[in-house]
Amino acid sequence: MSADGPSRLRAVLGPTNTGKTHLAVERMLAHRTGMMGFPLRLLAREVYDRVARAKGADKVALITGEEKIVPPEARYFLCTVESMPLDLGVEFLCIDEIQLAADPDRGHIFTDRLLHARGFAETMFLGAETIAPLLRRLLPGIEIDSRPRMSKLAYTGAKSLTRLPPRTAIVAFSAADVYAIAEIMRRQRGGAAVVMGALSPRTRNAQVEMYQQGEVDFLVATDAIGMGLNLDVDHVCFASTRKYDGRDLRPLSAQELAQIAGRAGRHLRNGSFGTTAEVGGLSPDLVDAIEDHDFQPLRRLFWRSRALDFRSIDHLVRSLDVLPDIDALAPAPPAEDYLALVHMGRQPELRERARGHDAVRLLWDVCRVPDFHAAVGAGHVGLLRRLFLHLTQPGNEGRLPAAWLGDNLARLDRVDGDLDRLTERLARIRTWSYIANRPGWVADAGEFQMMARRIEDRLSDALHDRLTQRFVDRDMARASRQAEAWRAVEPLVAHDGRVDLDGRDIGRLAGFDFRPDPEAALLLEIRPVRERVRKALRRFMEARFARLAALPDLSALVVLANASAADETGGEGMPGDGAADGIDVRMDGAVLGRLGRDTEGRPRLVLPHRDHLPPEPLADLVRRVEQVLADRAAEADEPLLRLAAGALKGPARGIAFQMVEAGGITDATIARDLVAGLDDDQKRRLARFGVRLGRRYLYLKPLFEPGRIALRRPFIAARSGALLPEAADGVRTSLSLDLPVSPARATALRTAGYVVLGPRAVRVDMVERLDAQCRALLRGPQVAGGSAVDTALLAPLGCPPADAPALLAGLGYRCQAGEDGRVMLLPQKTRRPARSRDKGTGTAAPVRNAPSADGVVEAPAAPAARKPRRGGNPGATRPAPVAAIDPTNPFAKLGALFAGPGGQDAAAPDEARRNTPAGSARIRRGASR
Repeated sequence: MSADGPSRLRAVLGPTNTGKTHLAVERMLAHRTGMMGFPLRLLAREVYDRVARAKGADKVALITGEEKIVPPEARYFLCTVESMPLDLGVEFLCIDEIQLAADPDRGHIFTDRLLHARGFAETMFLGAETIAPLLRRLLPGIEIDSRPRMSKLAYTGAKSLTRLPPRTAIVAFSAADVYAIAEIMRRQRGGAAVVMGALSPRTRNAQVEMYQQGEVDFLVATDAIGMGLNLDVDHVCFASTRKYDGRDLRPLSAQELAQIAGRAGRHLRNGSFGTTAEVGGLSPDLVDAIEDHDFQPLRRLFWRSRALDFRSIDHLVRSLDVLPDIDALAPAPPAEDYLALVHMGRQPELRERARGHDAVRLLWDVCRVPDFHAAVGAGHVGLLRRLFLHLTQPGNEGRLPAAWLGDNLARLDRVDGDLDRLTERLARIRTWSYIANRPGWVADAGEFQMMARRIEDRLSDALHDRLTQRFVDRDMARASRQAEAWRAVEPLVAHDGRVDLDGRDIGRLAGFDFRPDPEAALLLEIRPVRERVRKALRRFMEARFARLAALPDLSALVVLANASAADETGGEGMPGDGAADGIDVRMDGAVLGRLGRDTEGRPRLVLPHRDHLPPEPLADLVRRVEQVLADRAAEADEPLLRLAAGALKGPARGIAFQMVEAGGITDATIARDLVAGLDDDQKRRLARFGVRLGRRYLYLKPLFEPGRIALRRPFIAARSGALLPEAADGVRTSLSLDLPVSPARATALRTAGYVVLGPRAVRVDMVERLDAQCRALLRGPQVAGGSAVDTALLAPLGCPPADAPALLAGLGYRCQAGEDGRVMLLPQKTRRPARSRDKGTGTAAPVRNAPSADGVVEAPAAPAARKPRRGGNPGATRPAPVAAIDPTNPFAKLGALFAGPGGQDAAAPDEARRNTPAGSARIRRGASR
């Protein structure tokens, strides 16, 4: 094609949706032969399919870097701009999106076609009006036809993704952002089709077809949709206004935004554009420029010399560095092919092979193999190096080895992996498809081209399926479309709690809970519908809360009860967060929340997540209900509070403090010194409050009466984190337990006055009684095998004989079953309890309630309290006698070394020093230091 001749030179300029591409196709088909160059392979494929349907596939050719379909009788050629066969003469020639001549990366190719590519009869350029002044300067006499947009484009502001209207295209500028947005649209609106430049035409067409057929109402895409793809889009939403162009993250120009926004609206149907809420609104000046299509004209186009010198690599580089001699043209920034040439030209092996015109030209053709994968630097250059070495290898006759090419293709013939893996393989197969389509590089080019095409189709289908599975929920999409019809319908809440949406029952308000109908679950997952239902429920509940607020006293309406397993409040608290395990706070016949506790043990109301309740009236109601709960807790704990406020002094006050802190029951050993210091008057004062001073426990008797336990039961559960068994009612003397007993359950029982002894929980007063009877039994006459326990001793506890040994062992007594089935109490031993080795940690652990080799059940390792010596310290105990030390013991020798030559003999310690408690303490302190 030559610039000479009577070819009509024409430019059709204007914004999107002006019918430029449609006009060019009609003009081409009016000629006998024609060619069109497009900026994207997707566009070339789209127009190819259209022309093939009109003229027949045998008359139409498709030529791109990765794909060539050229029938012998082809008369119309649809190409990417880079792949246009410049030596092929046609009557009509058209270049689309000619304003891309100002693009830093590819602009020099469009500029070359602008200056040199012509049709014999007619040449047409399509693009934006911003290039008009430069066209007049570079091509004097060119006819410029400015076309207005067929429909209006209006700005609608910023909206959240969940509030976008159907038939919206959401534009992002990275694959990660596209996938993230598509996932949100799947969860909220049923899904979206995905369109990116990295997709193959087959995948892109399948995704667009899914959108066009209405299976989904949303399209998430990169700026690839801005280049002439005809889609049924009513609204374009920008999820970002910044783009990484390979060098910097820069804001999009007004012209670029308008190019993409112009996809909204078709023919005479108006369109709109906006941004997401995260991006925020656009400036008024920018909005006016997009709506009025008023942009600054281009100042220059990028240019690179086409007069290349192939005498050597250095000559070729210098010819590429030639500067333009027209001020409207600017030298193009170093492109990928130029950088690859410079890099490979520094390698001695390649310079040696690239000698002569043909070898240098071959090297340049290799450098122009595109990097569809956009690998960083050396990865792609390494492939180019191997290509050139194979093509120049003696014996290969300028062809690539078939086995090497086949192996590289076979490695990509896999459809496993995630979206990123499939997209990566598609990008790599595009590069290999380009290589297989290079004339003369492959011996059996047709076979490898078919192989590459087959692999690309398989990957494309797999990627489409994977995209659909991940980003499309068809049930949700159907519900979303139904929701659009109900956007203007106001939900109604009936007096019986039924929630109606345009005659459809979508749920029921049960008390304070909204329980959706299962068949309306998908509908309520759509945010606009869900929000409208929440607002209707909130208005209804505001009226109900107003009625409750008017009541002077709520105590009659507040009821505490164990939660039912079928209750679906959605907010059951766990012991770790302060909520009771299953205590409901019911009000006006409905569950309001769960009974919990604060850090100081005071009752509080734990609310489930109920965003349909009005926040301010709810907060006031919670405050009043918690006051009712606090009053009931104070009533239930009245004996304990009375003891805390009692006018006690000295040891009696200390005992009262410990009992209040322990919840009404404490171990006698802890307060042993305080009990020993009580006088008769203090004992009487404590007795008036109901304090019982037992040998094992000190407890507040009125707190554990049956009526009091009934009042305290829900609050015990809230404080301990476990429900109190119904049998623990203060009437039963003991109850059977399921082992093992959790710490929370043991705490709840103890707070109710029951002590866990082996497999049973025994009321504390009965523990004292049983302990006294066992001590009396051991003081009496004993027979061989110990003292027999009379069944009358355990009868008040309702304890079966099988539980007796473990129960008595829990009290600290040794016992065993006799031959006649009776339980025998054994005399107390002073030896240390048996210990077992923990296999998991290697540490010794005491054996509790485990029978020994002779069948004896040992008591826990609790030293028996000794009676203080007369005239001595009442808290002191007599030390056990120390056995004689073996002089051959290595520790005895170590002691002798510490004693020194004048020290005592470690094998025969001084008897007085050995039996003196103070001396023993000093020895222990010295060892500790």
